[in-house]
Amino acid sequence: MSALAYLARRFVAGETMPAAVEAVKALNQKNVMTSLDLLGEDVTSREEAIQARDAYLALLEKIKADNVDSNVSLKLTQMGLDLDEEFCFALVDAVVQKAKDYGNFVRLDMEGSAYTQRTIDMFKRLFQKHGNHVGVVLQAYLHRSEEDARALGAIGAPIRVCKGAYKEPTSIAYKDMDDIRHSYQSMVQILLKAGSKVGIATHDDKLVNWAKGWTKENNIPTSQFEFQFLYGLKRSLAIKLAAESYQVRAYVPFGSHWMPYFIRRLRERKENVFFVIKGLFEN
Repeated sequence: MSALAYLARRFVAGETMPAAVEAVKALNQKNVMTSLDLLGEDVTSREEAIQARDAYLALLEKIKADNVDSNVSLKLTQMGLDLDEEFCFALVDAVVQKAKDYGNFVRLDMEGSAYTQRTIDMFKRLFQKHGNHVGVVLQAYLHRSEEDARALGAIGAPIRVCKGAYKEPTSIAYKDMDDIRHSYQSMVQILLKAGSKVGIATHDDKLVNWAKGWTKENNIPTSQFEFQFLYGLKRSLAIKLAAESYQVRAYVPFGSHWMPYFIRRLRERKENVFFVIKGLFEN
């Protein structure tokens, strides 16, 4: 337990909202924006989902009151997706409306492949209503994701592109890292050429360097994309990129549910274990 708590302190910004906001302030001082993520998923009751909605509404209030540079990200299963889709939509809609009222933004995180289409479908409904105050995530290791990028790029959707961290079968997901990188690059190109705002979310130095070079060669303005990192990882690189006038955002998870979050991620894929251990030795 103590070892896990030590690891979690590196990658989770405390259990409370005030602790998380203090972490945001420290990052903002280094010209790094953030996205606050209240840990929790797979709720089993409407009461839990409503509590999650209320917590996100309070979080948006706190962001505004403290004048910090942060948006929020959430998981649909945390908002009751598995209980009732319309109920879930109503809760998320309230959060996005609050963000819209405050000139802020909500990112719908992507979960395992069983939720991919349902997440995209709900995102499209929210995007139609709220425009660029809501975005979604695509995972490059899924075979379907390049086509999803084309479809979402066609409507100008704000997309975060990541490699993907869930254990998926070879029938639907690439396993070779070269294949994943190729898919990642293709998706970023598709989306940026379509005019979408893109979160280039990766800790892969090869992809970061490629993105810097490709965007310069193709005259993509830095206002159209962000480099995004998980809290506690690639700190020096994030600060360096921000100093080079790139937009940089750290995803900052917090909350009392850090233990199930951390254990679940470590169990899902053996690569996640190596990823965490490697992160301990990075600045």
